[in-house]
Amino acid sequence: MIDSDYVILDFDGTIADTLELAVGIYNRIAPEYNFSPVGEAERELFRTKKPQELLKTYGVSKLKLLTLLLRIRKELSRHVPEIKPVKGMEEALREISGAGYRLGILTSNSVENVRKFLDINSLSGLFDFIHSGRSLFGKDRVMKKLLNHEHLPADRVVYVGDETRDIEASRAAGIAVIAVSWGLNHRDLLVSLSPDQIADNPEELPDCVRRIFTANPQRRE
Repeated sequence: MIDSDYVILDFDGTIADTLELAVGIYNRIAPEYNFSPVGEAERELFRTKKPQELLKTYGVSKLKLLTLLLRIRKELSRHVPEIKPVKGMEEALREISGAGYRLGILTSNSVENVRKFLDINSLSGLFDFIHSGRSLFGKDRVMKKLLNHEHLPADRVVYVGDETRDIEASRAAGIAVIAVSWGLNHRDLLVSLSPDQIADNPEELPDCVRRIFTANPQRRE
């Protein structure tokens, strides 16, 4: 019987400040896949559009995008020592953990990369599990698989992520969701999908978690 509430977080762009590094890697390898490098205008477009809309706009297949993302993940593994937590995230994670909530990570990155990052930044002891799963537009299936694997009831879980698909997947999986505006997608786009809470900086995250779990007393029954 689960007697704790769980906060499960996305990794790239939410916990780890990987966006600039990922863009740099993409720009370097893009010509190999017949893609154009990303400039400031394109980056702003990426922040304001859903992944499905971007694929349609640029005529990119899901398979080709997945191949590119796997390559970027492989390249990122070589730079893990350079990656730092988002400013203020370490303190927020420690506060959430100290308040009695359990922490986990759900990511499309590799478990090896995430574990190395946590070890380097002395954060490993905060997390009960790291779950890696890939699904461009079916992240809810990955979430449900995680819940089953960890034996977690959906009403005892909150997910924290920086993308529209995090909100959509959480809804489909029956999980409350906190959107964070410091990652990939723009705040206005995230708000349009009505997440349970939105945090504009990591310092706001612990209060967002408390509000969700105290708003519904059944979460603690």
